[in-house]
Amino acid sequence: MSKKEAVNILNEIATLLELSGADFFKVRAYNNGARAIESSDITIDQNTTAKELSNIKGIGKAIAQKLEEFLSTGKMKYYEELKASIPSGLMDMLKIPGLGPKKIKYLYEELGITTIRELEFECQENFLIDLPGFGKKTQDNILKGIEVVKRFQGNFLYGEIIGQAENLIGEIKGSKKVIRASLAGSIRRKKETVKDIDIVASSKDHDSLMNFFTTRECVMDVISRGDTKSSIRLESGIAVDIRVVDDDQYPYALHHFTGSKEHNTAMRSIAKKNKIKMNEYGLFKEDKLIRCKDEAHIFSQFGMDYIEPELRENFGEIEAARDKKLPDLVGISDIEGLLHIHTDFSDGSMSASQVVEYMESKDFSYVGFSEHSIAAQYAGGLNNDTVHEYFDALDALQKKHSIKILKGIESDIMPDGSLDFDDGILSLFDFVIISVHTGFNMDEEKMTDRIIKAMDNKYATILAHPTGRILLAREPYKINIIKVIEAAAEKGVFIEINANPFRLDLDWRYCKQAKEAGAKFLINPDAHNLEGLSDYTYGVNTARKGWLEKQDILNTYPVKKLEELLKSRKE
Repeated sequence: MSKKEAVNILNEIATLLELSGADFFKVRAYNNGARAIESSDITIDQNTTAKELSNIKGIGKAIAQKLEEFLSTGKMKYYEELKASIPSGLMDMLKIPGLGPKKIKYLYEELGITTIRELEFECQENFLIDLPGFGKKTQDNILKGIEVVKRFQGNFLYGEIIGQAENLIGEIKGSKKVIRASLAGSIRRKKETVKDIDIVASSKDHDSLMNFFTTRECVMDVISRGDTKSSIRLESGIAVDIRVVDDDQYPYALHHFTGSKEHNTAMRSIAKKNKIKMNEYGLFKEDKLIRCKDEAHIFSQFGMDYIEPELRENFGEIEAARDKKLPDLVGISDIEGLLHIHTDFSDGSMSASQVVEYMESKDFSYVGFSEHSIAAQYAGGLNNDTVHEYFDALDALQKKHSIKILKGIESDIMPDGSLDFDDGILSLFDFVIISVHTGFNMDEEKMTDRIIKAMDNKYATILAHPTGRILLAREPYKINIIKVIEAAAEKGVFIEINANPFRLDLDWRYCKQAKEAGAKFLINPDAHNLEGLSDYTYGVNTARKGWLEKQDILNTYPVKKLEELLKSRKE
Protein backbone atom coordinates (compact mmCIF):
# COMPACT_ATOMS: atom_id res chain seq x y z
CA MET A 1 0.00 0.00 0.00
CA SER A 2 1.29 3.47 -0.93
CA LYS A 3 0.64 7.12 -0.24
CA LYS A 4 -1.21 7.42 -3.54
CA GLU A 5 -3.60 4.61 -2.61
CA ALA A 6 -4.25 6.18 0.80
CA VAL A 7 -5.06 9.52 -0.87
CA ASN A 8 -7.36 7.84 -3.40
CA ILE A 9 -9.40 5.95 -0.82
CA LEU A 10 -9.90 9.05 1.34
CA ASN A 11 -11.08 11.04 -1.69
CA GLU A 12 -13.42 8.23 -2.68
CA ILE A 13 -14.87 8.04 0.83
CA ALA A 14 -15.49 11.81 0.71
CA THR A 15 -17.34 11.38 -2.60
CA LEU A 16 -19.38 8.45 -1.29
CA LEU A 17 -20.32 10.45 1.78
CA GLU A 18 -21.43 13.37 -0.37
CA LEU A 19 -23.54 11.04 -2.51
CA SER A 20 -25.10 9.60 0.64
CA GLY A 21 -26.04 13.05 1.92
CA ALA A 22 -23.61 13.04 4.84
CA ASP A 23 -22.83 16.13 6.90
CA PHE A 24 -20.71 18.73 5.07
CA PHE A 25 -18.04 18.75 7.77
CA LYS A 26 -17.64 14.99 7.63
CA VAL A 27 -17.13 15.13 3.87
CA ARG A 28 -14.62 17.94 4.26
CA ALA A 29 -12.70 15.99 6.92
CA TYR A 30 -11.93 13.22 4.42
CA ASN A 31 -11.08 15.65 1.63
CA ASN A 32 -8.76 17.53 3.97
CA GLY A 33 -7.25 14.24 5.11
CA ALA A 34 -6.47 13.27 1.52
CA ARG A 35 -4.76 16.64 0.90
CA ALA A 36 -2.84 16.34 4.15
CA ILE A 37 -1.50 12.89 3.26
CA GLU A 38 -0.61 14.02 -0.26
CA SER A 39 1.37 17.06 0.90
CA SER A 40 3.11 15.34 3.83
CA ASP A 41 6.71 14.15 3.79
CA ILE A 42 5.89 10.92 5.60
CA THR A 43 6.67 7.61 3.90
CA ILE A 44 3.56 5.44 3.93
CA ASP A 45 3.53 1.66 3.61
CA GLN A 46 1.84 -1.39 5.16
CA ASN A 47 3.73 -0.84 8.43
CA THR A 48 2.63 2.77 9.00
CA THR A 49 0.69 3.05 12.27
CA ALA A 50 -2.33 5.13 13.24
CA LYS A 51 -0.13 6.99 15.76
CA GLU A 52 2.26 8.07 12.98
CA LEU A 53 -0.62 9.12 10.77
CA SER A 54 -2.18 11.15 13.60
CA ASN A 55 0.97 13.29 13.68
CA ILE A 56 0.04 14.65 10.24
CA LYS A 57 -1.89 17.90 10.59
CA GLY A 58 -5.41 17.34 9.22
CA ILE A 59 -5.57 13.62 10.08
CA GLY A 60 -7.81 12.88 13.06
CA LYS A 61 -7.76 9.79 15.24
CA ALA A 62 -10.73 8.10 13.52
CA ILE A 63 -9.35 8.57 10.01
CA ALA A 64 -5.89 7.48 11.14
CA GLN A 65 -7.27 4.21 12.54
CA LYS A 66 -9.18 3.49 9.36
CA LEU A 67 -6.09 4.18 7.27
CA GLU A 68 -3.97 1.87 9.42
CA GLU A 69 -6.49 -0.91 8.79
CA PHE A 70 -6.36 -0.23 5.06
CA LEU A 71 -2.58 -0.02 4.84
CA SER A 72 -1.97 -3.20 6.82
CA THR A 73 -4.71 -5.40 5.32
CA GLY A 74 -5.60 -3.83 1.98
CA LYS A 75 -9.19 -3.47 3.17
CA MET A 76 -11.24 -0.98 5.16
CA LYS A 77 -14.54 -2.11 6.68
CA TYR A 78 -15.94 1.42 6.83
CA TYR A 79 -15.18 2.01 3.13
CA GLU A 80 -16.65 -1.34 2.06
CA GLU A 81 -19.88 -0.77 3.99
CA LEU A 82 -20.23 2.79 2.70
CA LYS A 83 -19.59 1.69 -0.88
CA ALA A 84 -22.17 -1.11 -0.60
CA SER A 85 -24.80 1.40 0.56
CA ILE A 86 -24.52 3.52 -2.60
CA PRO A 87 -25.65 2.28 -6.07
CA SER A 88 -22.41 1.60 -7.95
CA GLY A 89 -23.68 3.45 -11.00
CA LEU A 90 -23.61 6.76 -9.12
CA MET A 91 -19.83 6.58 -8.96
CA ASP A 92 -19.71 5.81 -12.66
CA MET A 93 -21.76 8.96 -13.31
CA LEU A 94 -18.97 11.02 -11.77
CA LYS A 95 -16.96 10.24 -14.91
CA ILE A 96 -19.29 12.54 -16.85
CA PRO A 97 -17.58 15.93 -17.24
CA GLY A 98 -19.28 18.69 -15.26
CA LEU A 99 -21.54 16.38 -13.25
CA GLY A 100 -20.65 16.47 -9.56
CA PRO A 101 -21.86 14.56 -6.48
CA LYS A 102 -24.56 17.10 -5.54
CA LYS A 103 -26.30 16.93 -8.91
CA ILE A 104 -25.96 13.14 -9.03
CA LYS A 105 -27.46 12.86 -5.54
CA TYR A 106 -30.36 15.08 -6.60
CA LEU A 107 -31.00 13.03 -9.76
CA TYR A 108 -30.92 9.83 -7.74
CA GLU A 109 -33.34 11.10 -5.12
CA GLU A 110 -35.74 12.89 -7.49
CA LEU A 111 -35.75 10.61 -10.55
CA GLY A 112 -34.30 7.37 -9.19
CA ILE A 113 -31.41 7.51 -11.69
CA THR A 114 -28.68 5.02 -10.78
CA THR A 115 -26.71 4.47 -14.02
CA ILE A 116 -25.22 6.44 -16.89
CA ARG A 117 -27.52 4.71 -19.39
CA GLU A 118 -30.56 5.58 -17.30
CA LEU A 119 -29.39 9.20 -17.10
CA GLU A 120 -28.92 9.30 -20.86
CA PHE A 121 -32.43 7.98 -21.36
CA GLU A 122 -33.91 10.60 -19.04
CA CYS A 123 -32.01 13.33 -20.91
CA GLN A 124 -33.34 12.03 -24.21
CA GLU A 125 -36.84 12.24 -22.69
CA ASN A 126 -36.15 15.87 -21.60
CA PHE A 127 -36.78 15.13 -17.92
CA LEU A 128 -33.90 17.34 -16.72
CA ILE A 129 -34.96 20.56 -18.46
CA ASP A 130 -37.34 21.77 -15.74
CA LEU A 131 -35.39 20.48 -12.73
CA PRO A 132 -33.96 23.14 -10.38
CA GLY A 133 -30.32 23.80 -11.19
CA PHE A 134 -30.39 22.00 -14.53
CA GLY A 135 -32.11 23.28 -17.70
CA LYS A 136 -31.59 22.56 -21.40
CA LYS A 137 -27.95 23.70 -21.54
CA THR A 138 -26.97 21.47 -18.61
CA GLN A 139 -28.92 18.56 -20.10
CA ASP A 140 -27.16 19.00 -23.45
CA ASN A 141 -23.76 19.16 -21.72
CA ILE A 142 -24.54 15.97 -19.79
CA LEU A 143 -25.42 14.19 -23.05
CA LYS A 144 -22.12 15.35 -24.57
CA GLY A 145 -20.28 14.10 -21.49
CA ILE A 146 -22.01 10.74 -21.67
CA GLU A 147 -20.83 10.34 -25.27
CA VAL A 148 -17.24 10.82 -24.06
CA VAL A 149 -17.68 8.21 -21.30
CA LYS A 150 -19.31 5.67 -23.62
CA ARG A 151 -16.44 5.64 -26.07
CA PHE A 152 -14.52 3.00 -24.18
CA GLN A 153 -17.31 0.94 -22.67
CA GLY A 154 -17.86 -2.56 -23.99
CA ASN A 155 -21.51 -2.56 -25.08
CA PHE A 156 -23.40 -0.39 -27.52
CA LEU A 157 -27.03 -0.02 -28.45
CA TYR A 158 -27.79 -1.15 -31.99
CA GLY A 159 -29.36 2.24 -32.64
CA GLU A 160 -26.18 4.01 -31.57
CA ILE A 161 -23.84 2.34 -34.03
CA ILE A 162 -25.85 1.15 -37.03
CA GLY A 163 -25.32 4.50 -38.77
CA GLN A 164 -21.55 4.20 -38.36
CA ALA A 165 -21.65 0.60 -39.57
CA GLU A 166 -23.68 1.48 -42.65
CA ASN A 167 -21.38 4.38 -43.53
CA LEU A 168 -18.32 2.15 -43.26
CA ILE A 169 -19.77 -0.75 -45.26
CA GLY A 170 -20.85 1.79 -47.87
CA GLU A 171 -17.26 2.97 -48.23
CA ILE A 172 -15.98 -0.60 -48.44
CA LYS A 173 -18.52 -1.54 -51.10
CA GLY A 174 -17.38 1.51 -53.05
CA SER A 175 -13.79 0.28 -53.20
CA LYS A 176 -12.66 -1.10 -56.56
CA LYS A 177 -10.82 -3.82 -54.63
CA VAL A 178 -14.09 -5.31 -53.34
CA ILE A 179 -16.18 -7.92 -55.15
CA ARG A 180 -18.83 -8.44 -52.46
CA ALA A 181 -19.19 -7.12 -48.91
CA SER A 182 -21.72 -7.18 -46.09
CA LEU A 183 -22.15 -6.45 -42.43
CA ALA A 184 -22.12 -9.66 -40.38
CA GLY A 185 -22.34 -10.74 -36.77
CA SER A 186 -24.86 -9.46 -34.25
CA ILE A 187 -25.36 -6.20 -36.11
CA ARG A 188 -26.54 -8.05 -39.23
CA ARG A 189 -28.84 -10.12 -37.02
CA LYS A 190 -30.09 -6.78 -35.61
CA LYS A 191 -29.52 -7.64 -31.97
CA GLU A 192 -30.57 -4.88 -29.59
CA THR A 193 -27.04 -4.51 -28.20
CA VAL A 194 -23.72 -5.27 -29.84
CA LYS A 195 -20.08 -5.37 -28.76
CA ASP A 196 -18.46 -4.82 -32.14
CA ILE A 197 -19.10 -4.49 -35.86
CA ASP A 198 -18.30 -7.45 -38.12
CA ILE A 199 -17.72 -7.16 -41.87
CA VAL A 200 -17.12 -9.88 -44.44
CA ALA A 201 -15.74 -8.99 -47.88
CA SER A 202 -14.36 -10.79 -50.91
CA SER A 203 -11.46 -9.52 -53.01
CA LYS A 204 -8.70 -10.60 -55.35
CA ASP A 205 -6.30 -8.20 -53.64
CA HIS A 206 -6.48 -8.74 -49.88
CA ASP A 207 -3.54 -6.49 -49.04
CA SER A 208 -4.89 -3.45 -50.87
CA LEU A 209 -8.33 -3.89 -49.32
CA MET A 210 -6.79 -4.11 -45.85
CA ASN A 211 -4.89 -0.88 -46.54
CA PHE A 212 -8.14 0.75 -47.63
CA PHE A 213 -9.99 -0.49 -44.53
CA THR A 214 -7.38 0.61 -42.00
CA THR A 215 -6.96 4.10 -43.44
CA ARG A 216 -10.57 5.28 -43.39
CA GLU A 217 -11.13 8.74 -41.94
CA CYS A 218 -13.36 7.29 -39.18
CA VAL A 219 -10.52 5.10 -37.80
CA MET A 220 -9.24 6.16 -34.39
CA ASP A 221 -6.62 3.42 -34.16
CA VAL A 222 -5.63 0.14 -35.81
CA ILE A 223 -5.85 -2.76 -33.38
CA SER A 224 -4.40 -5.39 -35.73
CA ARG A 225 -3.72 -5.90 -39.43
CA GLY A 226 -3.41 -9.18 -41.29
CA ASP A 227 -3.97 -10.78 -44.68
CA THR A 228 -7.41 -12.20 -43.86
CA LYS A 229 -8.47 -10.29 -40.73
CA SER A 230 -7.93 -6.75 -39.50
CA SER A 231 -9.41 -4.79 -36.61
CA ILE A 232 -9.84 -1.08 -36.09
CA ARG A 233 -11.50 1.14 -33.50
CA LEU A 234 -13.79 3.97 -34.51
CA GLU A 235 -13.95 7.34 -32.79
CA SER A 236 -17.08 6.18 -30.99
CA GLY A 237 -14.99 3.49 -29.27
CA ILE A 238 -16.49 0.45 -31.01
CA ALA A 239 -14.20 -2.12 -32.62
CA VAL A 240 -14.68 -3.24 -36.22
CA ASP A 241 -13.40 -6.57 -37.53
CA ILE A 242 -13.15 -7.31 -41.26
CA ARG A 243 -12.54 -10.73 -42.75
CA VAL A 244 -11.46 -10.82 -46.36
CA VAL A 245 -11.82 -14.02 -48.40
CA ASP A 246 -11.70 -15.10 -52.01
CA ASP A 247 -15.05 -14.68 -53.73
CA ASP A 248 -15.79 -18.41 -54.00
CA GLN A 249 -15.53 -18.58 -50.18
CA TYR A 250 -17.71 -15.51 -49.57
CA PRO A 251 -21.15 -17.18 -49.08
CA TYR A 252 -19.78 -19.62 -46.50
CA ALA A 253 -17.84 -16.92 -44.64
CA LEU A 254 -20.83 -14.58 -44.58
CA HIS A 255 -23.10 -17.29 -43.17
CA HIS A 256 -20.53 -18.38 -40.60
CA PHE A 257 -19.60 -14.92 -39.34
CA THR A 258 -23.20 -13.76 -39.25
CA GLY A 259 -23.92 -16.47 -36.68
CA SER A 260 -25.30 -16.79 -34.13
CA LYS A 261 -23.02 -19.34 -32.53
CA GLU A 262 -26.08 -21.43 -31.61
CA HIS A 263 -27.44 -21.27 -35.16
CA ASN A 264 -24.09 -22.29 -36.61
CA THR A 265 -23.78 -25.22 -34.20
CA ALA A 266 -27.23 -26.47 -35.18
CA MET A 267 -26.42 -26.10 -38.88
CA ARG A 268 -23.17 -28.03 -38.54
CA SER A 269 -25.03 -30.80 -36.73
CA ILE A 270 -27.45 -31.11 -39.67
CA ALA A 271 -24.53 -31.05 -42.12
CA LYS A 272 -22.81 -33.81 -40.19
CA LYS A 273 -25.94 -35.99 -40.41
CA ASN A 274 -25.77 -35.48 -44.18
CA LYS A 275 -22.07 -36.42 -44.14
CA ILE A 276 -21.11 -32.87 -45.06
CA LYS A 277 -18.39 -30.83 -43.38
CA MET A 278 -19.46 -27.22 -42.88
CA ASN A 279 -17.24 -24.28 -41.89
CA GLU A 280 -16.38 -20.73 -42.92
CA TYR A 281 -14.48 -21.99 -45.96
CA GLY A 282 -17.22 -24.07 -47.56
CA LEU A 283 -19.39 -27.18 -47.60
CA PHE A 284 -17.37 -30.32 -48.26
CA LYS A 285 -18.54 -33.81 -49.12
CA GLU A 286 -15.75 -36.35 -49.21
CA ASP A 287 -13.36 -33.36 -49.21
CA LYS A 288 -14.93 -32.01 -52.38
CA LEU A 289 -16.30 -28.46 -52.26
CA ILE A 290 -20.04 -28.07 -52.83
CA ARG A 291 -20.13 -24.79 -54.72
CA CYS A 292 -22.73 -22.29 -53.54
CA LYS A 293 -23.24 -18.90 -55.12
CA ASP A 294 -24.90 -17.31 -52.07
CA GLU A 295 -26.39 -18.06 -48.64
CA ALA A 296 -29.74 -19.13 -50.11
CA HIS A 297 -27.87 -21.82 -52.06
CA ILE A 298 -26.25 -23.03 -48.81
CA PHE A 299 -29.61 -23.46 -47.11
CA SER A 300 -31.04 -25.21 -50.17
CA GLN A 301 -28.38 -27.91 -49.87
CA PHE A 302 -30.23 -29.06 -46.75
CA GLY A 303 -33.72 -28.70 -48.19
CA MET A 304 -34.29 -25.41 -46.36
CA ASP A 305 -35.82 -22.11 -47.35
CA TYR A 306 -33.60 -19.05 -46.96
CA ILE A 307 -33.42 -17.95 -43.31
CA GLU A 308 -33.32 -14.19 -42.82
CA PRO A 309 -30.34 -13.05 -40.71
CA GLU A 310 -32.62 -11.70 -37.94
CA LEU A 311 -33.97 -15.22 -37.30
CA ARG A 312 -30.62 -16.98 -36.97
CA GLU A 313 -30.73 -17.49 -33.20
CA ASN A 314 -31.54 -21.25 -33.08
CA PHE A 315 -35.03 -20.26 -32.02
CA GLY A 316 -36.80 -22.80 -34.23
CA GLU A 317 -35.84 -21.23 -37.55
CA ILE A 318 -33.99 -24.30 -38.84
CA GLU A 319 -36.94 -26.62 -38.31
CA ALA A 320 -39.33 -24.04 -39.84
CA ALA A 321 -37.04 -23.63 -42.86
CA ARG A 322 -37.04 -27.38 -43.47
CA ASP A 323 -40.83 -27.55 -43.08
CA LYS A 324 -41.38 -24.53 -45.35
CA LYS A 325 -43.05 -22.68 -42.45
CA LEU A 326 -40.86 -19.62 -42.02
CA PRO A 327 -42.83 -16.41 -41.44
CA ASP A 328 -43.18 -13.72 -44.11
CA LEU A 329 -41.57 -11.08 -41.91
CA VAL A 330 -42.98 -7.57 -41.57
CA GLY A 331 -40.97 -4.87 -43.36
CA ILE A 332 -40.34 -1.19 -42.82
CA SER A 333 -42.43 -0.28 -45.88
CA ASP A 334 -45.44 -2.06 -44.34
CA ILE A 335 -45.91 0.57 -41.62
CA GLU A 336 -48.85 2.88 -42.42
CA GLY A 337 -48.72 5.19 -39.40
CA LEU A 338 -47.27 5.77 -35.97
CA LEU A 339 -48.78 6.10 -32.49
CA HIS A 340 -47.22 6.97 -29.10
CA ILE A 341 -45.80 10.40 -29.84
CA HIS A 342 -45.15 13.14 -27.27
CA THR A 343 -45.12 16.82 -28.19
CA ASP A 344 -44.70 20.08 -26.27
CA PHE A 345 -48.19 19.49 -24.87
CA SER A 346 -46.32 17.32 -22.33
CA ASP A 347 -42.59 16.51 -22.34
CA GLY A 348 -41.77 16.45 -26.06
CA SER A 349 -39.54 19.04 -27.70
CA MET A 350 -41.56 19.29 -30.94
CA SER A 351 -44.94 20.74 -31.80
CA ALA A 352 -47.86 18.69 -33.06
CA SER A 353 -47.70 20.71 -36.26
CA GLN A 354 -44.07 19.72 -36.83
CA VAL A 355 -44.97 16.06 -36.32
CA VAL A 356 -47.84 16.20 -38.80
CA GLU A 357 -45.69 17.88 -41.44
CA TYR A 358 -42.95 15.29 -40.94
CA MET A 359 -45.40 12.39 -41.15
CA GLU A 360 -46.97 13.75 -44.33
CA SER A 361 -43.53 14.23 -45.88
CA LYS A 362 -42.86 10.53 -45.29
CA ASP A 363 -46.22 9.51 -46.82
CA PHE A 364 -47.69 8.02 -43.65
CA SER A 365 -51.48 7.67 -43.57
CA TYR A 366 -52.08 8.54 -39.93
CA VAL A 367 -50.44 9.79 -36.75
CA GLY A 368 -51.51 9.17 -33.16
CA PHE A 369 -50.51 11.60 -30.42
CA SER A 370 -50.34 10.35 -26.84
CA GLU A 371 -49.30 12.90 -24.25
CA HIS A 372 -48.55 12.03 -20.66
CA SER A 373 -51.41 11.99 -18.16
CA ILE A 374 -52.34 13.64 -14.90
CA ALA A 375 -50.10 11.54 -12.61
CA ALA A 376 -47.04 12.37 -14.72
CA GLN A 377 -46.73 16.01 -13.66
CA TYR A 378 -42.94 15.59 -13.76
CA ALA A 379 -43.43 15.13 -17.54
CA GLY A 380 -45.95 17.93 -18.02
CA GLY A 381 -48.88 15.53 -17.99
CA LEU A 382 -52.31 16.72 -19.08
CA ASN A 383 -55.03 17.32 -16.53
CA ASN A 384 -58.83 17.50 -16.84
CA ASP A 385 -58.67 21.10 -18.11
CA THR A 386 -55.71 20.85 -20.50
CA VAL A 387 -57.13 17.70 -22.12
CA HIS A 388 -59.73 19.87 -23.85
CA GLU A 389 -57.09 22.39 -24.97
CA TYR A 390 -55.17 19.44 -26.42
CA PHE A 391 -58.27 18.22 -28.30
CA ASP A 392 -59.00 21.71 -29.66
CA ALA A 393 -55.46 22.10 -30.95
CA LEU A 394 -55.52 18.71 -32.70
CA ASP A 395 -58.94 19.45 -34.20
CA ALA A 396 -57.62 22.73 -35.61
CA LEU A 397 -54.59 20.91 -37.00
CA GLN A 398 -56.78 18.23 -38.61
CA LYS A 399 -58.64 20.91 -40.59
CA LYS A 400 -55.35 21.97 -42.23
CA HIS A 401 -54.05 18.50 -43.13
CA SER A 402 -55.23 15.39 -44.94
CA ILE A 403 -53.32 12.88 -42.79
CA LYS A 404 -55.59 11.32 -40.18
CA ILE A 405 -54.84 12.56 -36.66
CA LEU A 406 -55.73 10.25 -33.77
CA LYS A 407 -56.07 11.59 -30.23
CA GLY A 408 -54.47 9.41 -27.60
CA ILE A 409 -53.16 9.55 -24.06
CA GLU A 410 -50.47 7.64 -22.18
CA SER A 411 -52.23 6.95 -18.90
CA ASP A 412 -50.19 5.92 -15.88
CA ILE A 413 -50.95 2.61 -14.21
CA MET A 414 -51.17 3.43 -10.52
CA PRO A 415 -49.75 1.06 -7.86
CA ASP A 416 -53.20 -0.42 -7.22
CA GLY A 417 -53.79 -1.12 -10.94
CA SER A 418 -56.18 1.78 -11.53
CA LEU A 419 -55.57 4.37 -14.25
CA ASP A 420 -54.89 8.00 -13.35
CA PHE A 421 -57.79 9.44 -15.38
CA ASP A 422 -61.39 8.49 -14.67
CA ASP A 423 -63.44 6.67 -17.31
CA GLY A 424 -65.26 9.85 -18.28
CA ILE A 425 -62.01 11.39 -19.52
CA LEU A 426 -60.58 8.15 -20.94
CA SER A 427 -63.71 7.63 -23.05
CA LEU A 428 -62.92 10.81 -25.00
CA PHE A 429 -59.72 9.47 -26.56
CA ASP A 430 -59.33 7.48 -29.78
CA PHE A 431 -56.90 5.20 -27.96
CA VAL A 432 -55.45 4.88 -24.46
CA ILE A 433 -51.91 3.68 -23.92
CA ILE A 434 -51.36 2.34 -20.40
CA SER A 435 -47.93 2.10 -18.83
CA VAL A 436 -45.95 1.85 -15.60
CA HIS A 437 -43.74 4.85 -14.83
CA THR A 438 -43.39 4.59 -11.05
CA GLY A 439 -43.26 1.95 -8.34
CA PHE A 440 -40.77 -0.32 -10.12
CA ASN A 441 -39.76 -2.17 -6.94
CA MET A 442 -42.92 -4.24 -6.46
CA ASP A 443 -42.54 -7.99 -6.19
CA GLU A 444 -43.42 -10.10 -9.22
CA GLU A 445 -46.91 -11.07 -8.09
CA LYS A 446 -47.97 -7.52 -7.23
CA MET A 447 -46.54 -6.01 -10.43
CA THR A 448 -48.15 -8.69 -12.57
CA ASP A 449 -51.52 -8.25 -10.87
CA ARG A 450 -51.19 -4.47 -11.13
CA ILE A 451 -50.79 -4.55 -14.90
CA ILE A 452 -53.46 -7.19 -15.49
CA LYS A 453 -55.94 -5.19 -13.40
CA ALA A 454 -55.18 -2.08 -15.49
CA MET A 455 -55.97 -4.06 -18.65
CA ASP A 456 -59.43 -4.78 -17.25
CA ASN A 457 -60.36 -1.15 -17.89
CA LYS A 458 -62.39 -1.21 -21.12
CA TYR A 459 -60.75 2.00 -22.33
CA ALA A 460 -57.23 0.55 -22.05
CA THR A 461 -56.16 -0.05 -25.64
CA ILE A 462 -52.39 -0.58 -25.72
CA LEU A 463 -49.94 -1.85 -23.08
CA ALA A 464 -46.74 0.18 -23.50
CA HIS A 465 -43.15 -0.94 -22.82
CA PRO A 466 -44.43 -4.01 -20.92
CA THR A 467 -41.31 -4.83 -18.86
CA GLY A 468 -40.00 -1.31 -18.21
CA ARG A 469 -36.44 -2.16 -19.16
CA ILE A 470 -33.89 0.37 -20.33
CA LEU A 471 -31.16 -1.43 -22.25
CA LEU A 472 -27.74 -1.39 -20.57
CA ALA A 473 -29.23 0.74 -17.79
CA ARG A 474 -32.24 -0.74 -16.02
CA GLU A 475 -33.33 -4.34 -15.71
CA PRO A 476 -36.99 -5.19 -16.37
CA TYR A 477 -39.13 -4.88 -13.28
CA LYS A 478 -40.11 -8.17 -11.70
CA ILE A 479 -43.06 -9.40 -13.72
CA ASN A 480 -44.52 -12.65 -15.01
CA ILE A 481 -44.44 -11.47 -18.61
CA ILE A 482 -45.98 -14.69 -19.94
CA LYS A 483 -48.99 -14.21 -17.68
CA VAL A 484 -49.30 -10.59 -18.81
CA ILE A 485 -49.03 -11.57 -22.48
CA GLU A 486 -51.73 -14.20 -22.10
CA ALA A 487 -54.00 -11.73 -20.28
CA ALA A 488 -53.49 -9.11 -22.99
CA ALA A 489 -54.41 -11.62 -25.70
CA GLU A 490 -57.49 -12.73 -23.76
CA LYS A 491 -58.70 -9.19 -23.03
CA GLY A 492 -57.93 -7.80 -26.48
CA VAL A 493 -55.35 -5.30 -25.26
CA PHE A 494 -52.70 -4.71 -27.90
CA ILE A 495 -49.04 -5.09 -26.94
CA GLU A 496 -46.59 -2.35 -27.82
CA ILE A 497 -43.19 -3.00 -29.27
CA ASN A 498 -41.61 0.20 -28.03
CA ALA A 499 -39.15 1.14 -30.75
CA ASN A 500 -37.10 3.59 -28.70
CA PRO A 501 -33.58 2.12 -29.07
CA PHE A 502 -33.11 2.41 -25.31
CA ARG A 503 -36.13 0.17 -24.72
CA LEU A 504 -37.04 -2.22 -27.59
CA ASP A 505 -39.69 -3.57 -25.27
CA LEU A 506 -41.44 -6.06 -25.72
CA ASP A 507 -38.23 -8.10 -26.03
CA TRP A 508 -38.13 -10.03 -29.33
CA ARG A 509 -37.69 -13.28 -27.41
CA TYR A 510 -41.31 -13.03 -26.22
CA CYS A 511 -42.90 -11.86 -29.46
CA LYS A 512 -43.22 -15.32 -30.99
CA GLN A 513 -44.85 -16.69 -27.84
CA ALA A 514 -47.19 -13.70 -27.64
CA LYS A 515 -48.23 -14.24 -31.25
CA GLU A 516 -48.94 -17.90 -30.56
CA ALA A 517 -51.13 -16.78 -27.61
CA GLY A 518 -53.18 -14.68 -30.02
CA ALA A 519 -51.80 -11.23 -29.19
CA LYS A 520 -51.65 -8.35 -31.65
CA PHE A 521 -48.99 -5.65 -31.64
CA LEU A 522 -48.24 -2.03 -32.47
CA ILE A 523 -44.76 -0.76 -33.29
CA ASN A 524 -44.53 2.63 -31.57
CA PRO A 525 -41.61 5.08 -31.60
CA ASP A 526 -42.36 6.69 -28.19
CA ALA A 527 -40.90 9.79 -29.83
CA HIS A 528 -40.15 13.00 -27.94
CA ASN A 529 -38.38 14.79 -30.81
CA LEU A 530 -38.45 14.71 -34.60
CA GLU A 531 -35.41 12.44 -34.80
CA GLY A 532 -37.20 9.92 -32.58
CA LEU A 533 -40.00 9.45 -35.10
CA SER A 534 -37.70 7.37 -37.30
CA ASP A 535 -36.96 5.00 -34.41
CA TYR A 536 -39.91 2.87 -35.52
CA THR A 537 -37.46 1.09 -37.83
CA TYR A 538 -35.76 -0.40 -34.75
CA GLY A 539 -39.15 -1.68 -33.66
CA VAL A 540 -39.55 -3.36 -37.04
CA ASN A 541 -36.21 -5.09 -36.42
CA THR A 542 -37.51 -6.36 -33.09
CA ALA A 543 -40.73 -7.58 -34.69
CA ARG A 544 -38.78 -9.40 -37.39
CA LYS A 545 -36.54 -11.07 -34.82
CA GLY A 546 -39.74 -12.07 -33.02
CA TRP A 547 -41.14 -13.83 -36.11
CA LEU A 548 -43.92 -11.29 -36.63
CA GLU A 549 -45.68 -10.80 -39.94
CA LYS A 550 -47.54 -7.85 -41.41
CA GLN A 551 -50.92 -9.05 -40.20
CA ASP A 552 -49.64 -9.23 -36.60
CA ILE A 553 -48.86 -5.49 -36.51
CA LEU A 554 -51.88 -3.17 -36.29
CA ASN A 555 -50.11 -0.12 -37.67
CA THR A 556 -49.65 -1.92 -40.97
CA TYR A 557 -53.45 -1.74 -41.34
CA PRO A 558 -55.35 1.02 -43.21
CA VAL A 559 -56.58 3.73 -40.86
CA LYS A 560 -60.26 2.71 -40.98
CA LYS A 561 -59.43 -0.86 -39.98
CA LEU A 562 -57.14 0.42 -37.24
CA GLU A 563 -59.84 2.73 -35.88
CA GLU A 564 -62.32 -0.15 -35.76
CA LEU A 565 -59.89 -2.25 -33.75
CA LEU A 566 -59.03 0.61 -31.38
CA LYS A 567 -62.74 1.21 -30.71
CA SER A 568 -63.52 -2.48 -30.22
CA ARG A 569 -62.32 -2.42 -26.61
CA LYS A 570 -64.88 0.22 -25.63
CA GLU A 571 -67.85 -1.72 -26.91
